[in-house]
Amino acid sequence: MNNNTIYSMIVILLIAVLSFTVYLLLRRKRDIYLPVDELEGHDFEYYCADLLKLNGFSEVEVTKGSGDFGVDILALKDGISYAFQCKCYDRPIGVKAVQEIYSGRDFYGCMVGVVLTNQYFTGSAKEMAEKLKILLWDRDKLNEMELRD
Repeated sequence: MNNNTIYSMIVILLIAVLSFTVYLLLRRKRDIYLPVDELEGHDFEYYCADLLKLNGFSEVEVTKGSGDFGVDILALKDGISYAFQCKCYDRPIGVKAVQEIYSGRDFYGCMVGVVLTNQYFTGSAKEMAEKLKILLWDRDKLNEMELRD
């Protein structure tokens, strides 16, 4: 073996080790338990409503369970109306939640649509949300909001 082959093998090995380390760190971040993970759907909505109040939102209203047109919470902050879709799942959130809040935001005449979850979002959901101007508040944002209270 010549020196170039050895160097190439070392570089490939280092990239593999680094990639695996990053994978483990991201997985660990997602595996951190939050008490909110145990909540059921409607309980999670009320939890999120309380969290929004603690973070400066007013006129926070949890909508009725069915027939809510994809909106779980309505709220105001700094004169801006928000429509929230809350998802307490054990897997990443896909495009369906983005579609629901997009239509629900317009149905309720709100300025901002947000999907709030205890998880993370799929790449497709992120892409769609960016195009439709929907905010995605994931597990990290939820945890950040909890720390303020």
